[in-house]
Amino acid sequence: MLWNGYLRGIVFAAAAVLTANAAKAADLIIGVPHWSSAQATAHILAEALRKERGVDLKLRDMGTLGIIKAMDRGDVHIHPQIWLPFSDRVLREHGTVVLSLKGVPAKQNICVTHTAAEEHGIASVEDLKDRNKAALFDTDGDGLGEIWIGARTWASTPIERIRARSYGFDKTMTLLEADEQVAMAAVDVAVATARPMVFVCYQPHHMFKLHDVRLLEEPEHDPDQWRILFPNEDSRWFQKSSAAVAWKEAHFHIGYIEELAEREPELTAFLDAVDFDITDVVAMTYALHVERQSPAEFARRWVEENPDRVASWFE
Repeated sequence: MLWNGYLRGIVFAAAAVLTANAAKAADLIIGVPHWSSAQATAHILAEALRKERGVDLKLRDMGTLGIIKAMDRGDVHIHPQIWLPFSDRVLREHGTVVLSLKGVPAKQNICVTHTAAEEHGIASVEDLKDRNKAALFDTDGDGLGEIWIGARTWASTPIERIRARSYGFDKTMTLLEADEQVAMAAVDVAVATARPMVFVCYQPHHMFKLHDVRLLEEPEHDPDQWRILFPNEDSRWFQKSSAAVAWKEAHFHIGYIEELAEREPELTAFLDAVDFDITDVVAMTYALHVERQSPAEFARRWVEENPDRVASWFE
């Protein structure tokens, strides 16, 4: 009887701890940025934790800058995909964010469709400064070409605006901001109709699997020529910034708030163990953009199809 009572006490105590931990975890929020691989990553993290540990995290759709600011306030706890160097400055300003140990290599460039490269000889960002060549990308008849520079909520978009002015093609091209889904649909149409199109592109991305697109030549990255200011640093941030060189090689990591390592060490150990690679990210963007899977649907299937890998993140 005493032994049975002792066992019941242990069981009840353990259940209380698990319940308390589940309650704390249920209050945790993953920010979901507005690009496909980050949306898929956020849902995979949530699905893996739900399925393997019974943790029910909440997901909140937000722009990436909004997520990082919310993390500073403690309103959001996890960012599924923080890109560096795009977010370097923001992270320095918001020192509460910790990056996971394992990152994925990435690149950001300016791309053109096969037609623009092969039939019209567009090979370099210098070509975009030529009014006759820029006019090849004019779809509204105003004499200026159009170039998609990213979504309004992306940390890289204002830098692409600075780069356009620094290179000088802001005088010959209209700089368009739109959600990635809209831009990728426009790329699909341009390729299907053999129309020239120019746009910001990044790797890893399904587009390089789906279409024959070309990177424009740019001067190599030079940190001495990469002078970027943001609005909160100077009222004339745009005028004082300059970046007439290529982006530095990039990489991205899961981010979480510093406090989480103290509150939920097992959770942050899991986040540090997650090891997505380039192939995974291409599969994510392909599934969401081409196959039109929802992030939640893709995540459920991915976790079901990769049980050993998911289990290894919890070891």
